[in-house]
Amino acid sequence: MRRDLQAIAGAAGVMLLASACGGAASTSASSSTAAAPAASTAVSSAPTATLVIWADDTRAKPLQAVAAKFQAEKGVTVKVVQKDFGKIRDDLISQGPSGQGPDIIVGAHDWLGKLVQNGAVAPIELGDKAGLFQKVAIDAMSYDGKIYGLPYAVENVAWVRNTALAPNPAKNFADAIATGQALVKAGKAKFPLAIQVDAKNGDPYHLYPVQTSFGSFVFGTKADGSYDPSKLELDNAAGLAFAKQLAAWGKAKVISSSISFDIAKKAFLDGQVPYTITGPWNTTDFTKAGLKFVVEPIPSAGGQVSRPFVGVQGFFISNFSKNKLLANDFVVNYLGTPEVAKALYDTGGRPPAMISVFDQVKSDPVIAGFGQVGAEGQPLPAIPAMDAVWSEWGSAEVAIMQGKGDPVQIWKAMANRIRAKIAG
Repeated sequence: MRRDLQAIAGAAGVMLLASACGGAASTSASSSTAAAPAASTAVSSAPTATLVIWADDTRAKPLQAVAAKFQAEKGVTVKVVQKDFGKIRDDLISQGPSGQGPDIIVGAHDWLGKLVQNGAVAPIELGDKAGLFQKVAIDAMSYDGKIYGLPYAVENVAWVRNTALAPNPAKNFADAIATGQALVKAGKAKFPLAIQVDAKNGDPYHLYPVQTSFGSFVFGTKADGSYDPSKLELDNAAGLAFAKQLAAWGKAKVISSSISFDIAKKAFLDGQVPYTITGPWNTTDFTKAGLKFVVEPIPSAGGQVSRPFVGVQGFFISNFSKNKLLANDFVVNYLGTPEVAKALYDTGGRPPAMISVFDQVKSDPVIAGFGQVGAEGQPLPAIPAMDAVWSEWGSAEVAIMQGKGDPVQIWKAMANRIRAKIAG
């Protein structure tokens, strides 16, 4: 889940996510049990008739059914190996060259920078199918103008409002703060709002949509729309305006480094806070608790649209695979179907990247709310330069919130350190 993004990023670079995004520590292996048909049905172009897929515990089970179908129709053995989600990327890089890796992995789009840099994944041929998915999902799965993954799920944070405490949508961020402060003064709430912040590492991920409403983004882009690591934009005029406002919020205890993930979640579950910024990994518990809430766009603090980071989950083909054509067939034509997208949604609960399947489930107002906000979001940068950003960015936020110096100077110094790290 994204709750641990900043702690992980500060120690070892981005991703985690999440995010942040799932996976238990099991490493057991299993394969489809369907009997393979006669060899005459096998794909003759494949050097071997075996595909290996690495997936975490959440995705492994629904993949078994489609693996069995592929076996039955193609005469190909498909093995689904269950692995810790957090180890898949680096294990592919380390084990793939020796032939010990998989043909296909389940992963997060922001792994792409490191995967491509290490020659670990191959471009995928989606053809006309690219149009079946949300644009933000295809953009996220693209690197240097090539598509590297088949997206299946999208996740992002949004504004979650307790309708019992705050019946009406906030006009803007200032209006939300005023409502929250009035509730605290009346003894009806403990905090005016709850945005999780790690006391040491900050939380640029959850604060980013607030920052972007000032017009402040991490990187500029190239002509093709991809992120340009030479264009760090954190300390432009908009970024400095955000830093100064963050200092004011910190002084007023509106946004505080003392409100951790656990404190923010419990406060909302207990009906002690009218607003929070969080993702679908928490709203399931809100529903189970019987809370009356809505998921909606994050009110603007700086006058522009609040744009959260968007994370995308999908399937990648190993560049070390001896069966790339076979793997592409399996990923595009068997995993890239509405049936599989729906099965993965039923298991994981993340908004589907496939437009037709999202349309099937958007009657759920929570899913619809996250989808609406995500459509305005930005793909979490997958470029390797992000590894130089997270820890400096988060620690600067904490210093500003805690009043440890002039916010403008803290923010400028942060950006200069990041540029130095990127330059090597």
